[in-house]
Amino acid sequence: MVKFSKELEAQLIPEWKDAFVNYWKLKKHVKKVKILFSMKASAKTCEVTGLNRACNLWRLASSYIAGGPRHEIIEVREREGDEGEGEGLFKTDLVRLFTEDDEVKVFFEMLDEELNKVNKFYKVKEGEFLERGEILNNQLQILLDLKRILHHRCLPRSNSSSVRSSDCSESMTETDESVRSPEYETFAGFTRLKTKKESLKIKGKPKTAMRIEIPATTPTKAILAITQNVWEDIINHPKKEPAFESLNRKKIQCAQKMIRGAFVELYKGLGLLKTYSSLNMVAFTKILKKFDKVSKQEASSTYLKAVKRSYFISSDKVVRLMDEVESIFTKHFANNERKKAMKFLRPQPNRDSHIITFLVGLFTGCFVTLFTVYAFLAHLSGMYSTTTTTEAGYMETVYPVFSMFALLSLHMFLYGCNLFTWQSARINNNFIFDFSPGNSLRYRDVFLICTSFMTLVVAGMVTHLVLRAKGYPPSTVDTLPGILLLVFTGLLICPFNVFYRPSRYYFLRVIRNIICSPFYKVLMVDFFMADQLTSQVPLLRHMEFTACYYLAGSFKTHQYQTCKNNKLYKELAYVISFLPYYWRAMQCARRWFDEGDINHVANLGKYVSAMLAAGARLTYAMQPTPTWFALVIITSTMATIYQLYWDFVKDWGLLNPKSKNPWLRDELILKHNSIYYASIIFNFILRLVWVETVMHLNIGRVDSRVLDFFMASLEIIRRGHWNFYRLENEHLNNVGKFRAVKTVPLPFQEHYYDN
Repeated sequence: MVKFSKELEAQLIPEWKDAFVNYWKLKKHVKKVKILFSMKASAKTCEVTGLNRACNLWRLASSYIAGGPRHEIIEVREREGDEGEGEGLFKTDLVRLFTEDDEVKVFFEMLDEELNKVNKFYKVKEGEFLERGEILNNQLQILLDLKRILHHRCLPRSNSSSVRSSDCSESMTETDESVRSPEYETFAGFTRLKTKKESLKIKGKPKTAMRIEIPATTPTKAILAITQNVWEDIINHPKKEPAFESLNRKKIQCAQKMIRGAFVELYKGLGLLKTYSSLNMVAFTKILKKFDKVSKQEASSTYLKAVKRSYFISSDKVVRLMDEVESIFTKHFANNERKKAMKFLRPQPNRDSHIITFLVGLFTGCFVTLFTVYAFLAHLSGMYSTTTTTEAGYMETVYPVFSMFALLSLHMFLYGCNLFTWQSARINNNFIFDFSPGNSLRYRDVFLICTSFMTLVVAGMVTHLVLRAKGYPPSTVDTLPGILLLVFTGLLICPFNVFYRPSRYYFLRVIRNIICSPFYKVLMVDFFMADQLTSQVPLLRHMEFTACYYLAGSFKTHQYQTCKNNKLYKELAYVISFLPYYWRAMQCARRWFDEGDINHVANLGKYVSAMLAAGARLTYAMQPTPTWFALVIITSTMATIYQLYWDFVKDWGLLNPKSKNPWLRDELILKHNSIYYASIIFNFILRLVWVETVMHLNIGRVDSRVLDFFMASLEIIRRGHWNFYRLENEHLNNVGKFRAVKTVPLPFQEHYYDN
């Protein structure tokens, strides 16, 4: 049977952990009470040496407690809270002192403190959700009114040429009897909704205009939106004429989708608050039963009565609001189909399948076996030896393609490890990345993709070596990596609902957002993925060569010099090396534009320094002169110091000299501080990998490209290691602000003017 403490830890909401009953602290104090009463019980042994007055008094008190008339040993009183708190505060008094020590009194003081904390948090969150519900209801009313307006505009009438057919291609007849019946008038060329004046009063200022603000879905729309915002800031006042902006079906559909998502998040938050209430109730019940057991008293019934009449149990506003949301969602977003509505409001997570675990093990075994065979064949043929000149073409043509697959699969494997460690540490990565149940992958899914991917790759590598050994012409054999590349590209963009299509398409959308960074609002998943790309510059360089090798037809003649000696190819090397840092810098610029936080400008400077260092190293590789060597040392050192500072202080939140954990941070998820110190050293060492690219170390007879591949793998390992602490810090920030549900932006913005 699982202990309740472990069950509570597994079920509590991680972001609200500090607001839950501190069951563990209370449990420790119950143990102190148990020791106290054990010592009291041992007083009965004094009967062996004879009865004295103290023993008689103790036995009399014990018999009175056990068999005498029962009285309440505690009294729980509720008093008014301090000004501004708005809720009653509970305080427990010991009516009959059944112990000479203060441990029991301290226990009930702690219990009162926890009960008051839970009540206060519950009421605050309940108020936030109720306010959000009222706002969403107003947004829904506006949406329904605008649908009626569009339907009215689409009615046959004489001068209707100004209404586009696309605006009326879908029926807008959805109505709600509970909403007031509006009247319409034409004003300033727009159809305006006439409403009662008092319904538009906010802080004494009547509403003058309504604007639909839809997030940009294309770069063009993003540019237009930014231009509009800048223009409005210059003008610094809204339009003076009360009018709705031109309506069309697409805007109404986008607004409806945003409001639907907001209702889903509201329902999720209400469900979490309901869970919070029930778990705390069980925690109070369990801890009081433990106290009764060790103290041989019956205090739980009296205190539980007070708990049950406390606000977080007695209030039914959350339950009623959940019922209202279900009703509204079913009526307006699910065509009165409750089953369909519940799929949105209560999405069921994908269940773990034993077949996935089996396939992971199967593909892992196949990969290990095939890789052993490949290593044996490569050793016999001397593919990776610097002394073998006859096989140099293999390292120049086929090796970059296969190493590209290997680096990608290593990154996927580390991401699977990240998912496993985040889950073990109760880090809510799906909430941080804003993943929906449809596009989120579990660590078993990632391991399945990774192992199956690498099994096919290594199988292709073995087949390639075998075909070369049998004397097949290189022009035929070298098509095999190209075919493998086409297969994986086809699987990535496959339109059929197979091979995790929601996740594949979500990944493609994130890549699109990164490429068009200045034109899209930057989300956590976007800049997190862009950070991954900054560690995959060697992979991008290999992709550059692969594209040139196959698109130029060099594989037919087995002439890799066509790409290596091309001037455009050398210039593209700079572009490819800069692109990940440029995308990340543009994301920082966009976040600074949206949020106005100067830290984003400082972060942008970090990526500019990385671009300078990358350019200097690339130029030094082509022109190994003392001047460029000095520039490489200067730029790379400055960039490394910049990056290390940002890693430890900004991204990980460590190196705080005033922290209660020396040079770490106050809140840590991992139990052992030594792990953090080791991680700091590990990250510091791997940040210095660039030294090898400058010094060109020679290790025995190993080809330099193999050593470059090893260094590129170390950078990917560093990134996978960095990922855990980056998300740990983000999770703790959410915990500090009690953010467990996201706030969906709403489409309708109101402007006000003075009469």
